[in-house]
Amino acid sequence: MRQLLLRPGAEELSYEIRGIVKKARQVETLGYAMTWENIGDPIQKSNHVPDWMKEIIADLLKEDKTYGYADSKGVLETRKFLADLNNERGGTQITAEDILFFNGLGDAIAKLYQFLIPTARIIGPSPAYSTHSSAEAAHANAAPITYKLDPDNQWLPDMEDLYLKVRYNPSIVGILIINPDNPTGMVYPREVLEAFVKIAKEFNLLLITDEIYQNITYNGITAVPLAEVIGDRPAISLKGISKEFPWPGSRCGWMEFYNRESSKEFSKLCQTLENAKMIEVCSTILPQLAIPKIMKHPAYFKYREEANAQIGKRSDWMREILGDIPGIKFNPTQGAFYNTIVFDEGVLKEDQFLPIEDEKLKGLLDTWLEEKDMPLDKRFVYNLLAAEQICVVPISSFCSDLRGFRVTLLEENEEVFKSTFRRLGRAIESYLRSEVPSEGSKTLGGL
Repeated sequence: MRQLLLRPGAEELSYEIRGIVKKARQVETLGYAMTWENIGDPIQKSNHVPDWMKEIIADLLKEDKTYGYADSKGVLETRKFLADLNNERGGTQITAEDILFFNGLGDAIAKLYQFLIPTARIIGPSPAYSTHSSAEAAHANAAPITYKLDPDNQWLPDMEDLYLKVRYNPSIVGILIINPDNPTGMVYPREVLEAFVKIAKEFNLLLITDEIYQNITYNGITAVPLAEVIGDRPAISLKGISKEFPWPGSRCGWMEFYNRESSKEFSKLCQTLENAKMIEVCSTILPQLAIPKIMKHPAYFKYREEANAQIGKRSDWMREILGDIPGIKFNPTQGAFYNTIVFDEGVLKEDQFLPIEDEKLKGLLDTWLEEKDMPLDKRFVYNLLAAEQICVVPISSFCSDLRGFRVTLLEENEEVFKSTFRRLGRAIESYLRSEVPSEGSKTLGGL
């Protein structure tokens, strides 16, 4: 080309959650059925959308207004409804004008980082949700800045690590919190959120919280909204319906701006995000119109309560199956529907493998393992994909120095769920005790 096309940092845009699908499809072409644990799609895992919810959406489709434009910021009635939901909790108060809709949270996250100057950094958790870490790194033309979540302390954040990084890096202008967390399934206690606010206040930082899983908690745990603890700090909450309803294909998310006038710079950022949405005219309005009707339906609370209880059961089953396997760190989940399982330091080796009988599968795996400088957890994930046809995501792809993998808790069928994780548990044990086969072996793959 006449000039370079990509700016520095663009290569940080990656999404292994979807990227590994290409390799899984190669396995499927050989006639194998795939067990998908790579992405949080309830529909893919046989989740049943209630008939009453479908009827609400079907009735909306009969109304002509569903097919037109909405206000650029989103359907006014829905924004008023969501503002009231926030205000009922008694924390920081907002109005409909403090809510801005997007075509899913991916769209919202991209817009947020797009308009920050490259020198303004948002520090986020590690392991990191890829959409956040990739967008932040791309906007800054550099690797993302992260604070540690500690697998030896129930995945709670290392607040000393966060404090020191903020103190000695003046380019950091904001802190990202994901609560409940993806990919770990951890839920922040109130005192931890208050510690975030304290740091933000000391260094005059913006707080950003991804709360899309806020209403998906279980086994006695509830999530505290950031709005309840921020006081007068400027903050943005990112929310959506894609997992909660469940309707991931709706691509419907929104921002809630808290204490918008507390900072001139923050107010300008909010206005810029609104201006950007005006240029697009509006976001998809069908799911916006459905939000109040679904959330006010008399069956909604019971639906969400029962769905959470089922995820909680699956969390318990996963703990029973995987919790005592040597060589891994296992933490039961509290919210969302993911679990991150980490290998103990030093247990992963370059020459470990899983047995594979099919020569074609072994051939596929051999080509995958040619990837240069492959993290050791990715080698395990590829072996698992070829040997057991279970598709998980390596934690090294979540902007982390830890080595492990993320799974979901979405499978509705109890027998299938337990079978999947028993197979996974046996694969972990087999992989960690494997040795290089003798020369000429015809039955073992993965080298």
